[in-house]
Amino acid sequence: MISHIDITGVGKFSPDDTTKAYIKKRIGKLDRFAPRHARKSMRAEVKVSEHGQGSAIKYQVEVIFEVPEKVLTAKAAEPTEAAATDAVEQKLAAQLKKYKADKVSHIGDRKLLARFKRSFMRER
Repeated sequence: MISHIDITGVGKFSPDDTTKAYIKKRIGKLDRFAPRHARKSMRAEVKVSEHGQGSAIKYQVEVIFEVPEKVLTAKAAEPTEAAATDAVEQKLAAQLKKYKADKVSHIGDRKLLARFKRSFMRER
């Protein structure tokens, strides 16, 4: 679980306690996609804002992740705060997987090495 998550509202909007708990639950679980060396120093800043009027209200959730040597950001606008949080979570999970593949030397090369091993075994 990410220990430092700042959740703020933008403008006049401020998220309620249930929304903050949901955001902490969903964004806090993203540390499992990060490499071990980055988990201790990860920080997340979440900005929740409300756009539109009447029945056309949309909630925009923007998350800024600070990991060693990089800053990852994702933004989504959906009709509910939970849907926007879920969309941002999926985007950040993909970014963290790419970050982990770049930073950890043994991740990402397995498929390539496996192809060489299979072709080598066929030639024997």
